[in-house]
Amino acid sequence: MTDTLSDLAPEGRVHRRVYTDADVFAAEMERIFRRAWVYVAHESQVSAPGDFVTAHIGDRSVIVSRHKDGEIYAFANRCTHRGMKVCAARQGSKKRFVCPYHGWAFATDGSLIGVPHGKGYNGKLDPKDPALALAQVARIQSYRGFVFASDTPDGPSLTEYLGPMTRAIDNTVDRAPGGEIDIAGGGFRQRYMGNWKLHMENANDLMHASIVHASSVDSAQAVADELEDGAEDHALQMFKGNGLPLSAMDQVEIHGFAGGHSYMGGFYKEGPITQATNEDPVVAAYRTAMIESYGKNRAEDIMGWDTFNHLIYPNLILNPKHQQMRVLQPVSVDCTIVHSACFRLKDAPEKMYQRSIQFLSALNSPASQITTDDIAMFNNMQTAMDESDTEWVNMSRGLGHDQAHDDGGEIGEVGTSELPLRAQYTAWREFMRQQPR
Repeated sequence: MTDTLSDLAPEGRVHRRVYTDADVFAAEMERIFRRAWVYVAHESQVSAPGDFVTAHIGDRSVIVSRHKDGEIYAFANRCTHRGMKVCAARQGSKKRFVCPYHGWAFATDGSLIGVPHGKGYNGKLDPKDPALALAQVARIQSYRGFVFASDTPDGPSLTEYLGPMTRAIDNTVDRAPGGEIDIAGGGFRQRYMGNWKLHMENANDLMHASIVHASSVDSAQAVADELEDGAEDHALQMFKGNGLPLSAMDQVEIHGFAGGHSYMGGFYKEGPITQATNEDPVVAAYRTAMIESYGKNRAEDIMGWDTFNHLIYPNLILNPKHQQMRVLQPVSVDCTIVHSACFRLKDAPEKMYQRSIQFLSALNSPASQITTDDIAMFNNMQTAMDESDTEWVNMSRGLGHDQAHDDGGEIGEVGTSELPLRAQYTAWREFMRQQPR
């Protein structure tokens, strides 16, 4: 069974069962999401004892909570009495978690601390029995405020697992003049009727942008043509950026790593979205704050790293330059939820945060034409693969032309190479070869 699963994704192609077979999905939840380091929270969300968020490790709901000892714990969001979900809220603060079915109470480290009408168990129930606590995730670690969990007690440390992607997190945090970021306000949740891997594959696929988003690009250009010079906002610049010809997309750097991680170079080159000109008063004020904090050379180095969509396999996508984050939640083989949020940079002009909200709304919200285009593709791809007589999906663009890079991974000969997709399936095969826990 194990060899059969890894054989479903040889280099350069993937069998459609990888997207449509519920047994393959179940194996992914066990062998990838419970073994890998999965993003579950940001420390700004659980800064004080009792603060919590609910998250997912694959399709399994967990509670991530700051306990009174100052440590962060992650444990199953499932009562050990009758299996009820203990906490339905997405975020908040509690002294204890009380099951809404029969009232069993659990501390913020998951331990059982109260059982109503305990005498009904005739002395056969010991509240101190560890088996009655909410099952703790095996390991939880934080890197610069980003909290990851792994439900396997052994394996690489978080920093080893992240490898070169630590730079993406470093750059996300370092873009704050005050050296701190927090997840501010709310965010968006969007569900699509397709496999979780479709979104991750699409994130660094430069080939699709000018084709899938053609109508959005045309509409944006029509509006831009009617505006006075310099009046274009984030949304228009974003839509127009997706309309770069394929020859220009080929000039964008595309990077892939053996751990399934990847990222691309920036391709937004005009207007306020670039953060590249002192003529913009918001950017000028931000640059001044950065130079005061870091010095000119270091500030320019931080702000000058022009990249996009850092994919930390298997569930996190970071955009440091635009203070954005997306988190994937697999629901079933043909259903996925995408959570998106943005960061506030400490000591940066407040308008920088407002712009990050504008960017989030334009790119990763239900109102976004870009997201609407992508979700339509995911839904249609899932339906087509369910119905198809063709067994294999081709991912060979650029195969054999990828080159070693000094960041420890590979770089595509052209930006439209499918290198990031192949990197994901290199990791996928390695995980799927492992025996179930």
